[in-house]
Amino acid sequence: MTRRHEPATITAYPDGPLLVRGDIDLVDADGKPVERHRRTVALCRCGLSAIKPFCDGTHKPAGFRTEE
Repeated sequence: MTRRHEPATITAYPDGPLLVRGDIDLVDADGKPVERHRRTVALCRCGLSAIKPFCDGTHKPAGFRTEE
């Protein structure tokens, strides 16, 4: 993936995923790289996604809610 050296931002969407934008490397709990195919990725917060660590929208039908 070609990087543009954009500053990294993480946006927590109410009742939804974390949107990660910018020039960062994602790694799993063991420190192994997680391949990104886009500059912006949505990371699962509900724990129910079938494509973890990425969000697949499962939070909506599951009724996942975050605190404000």
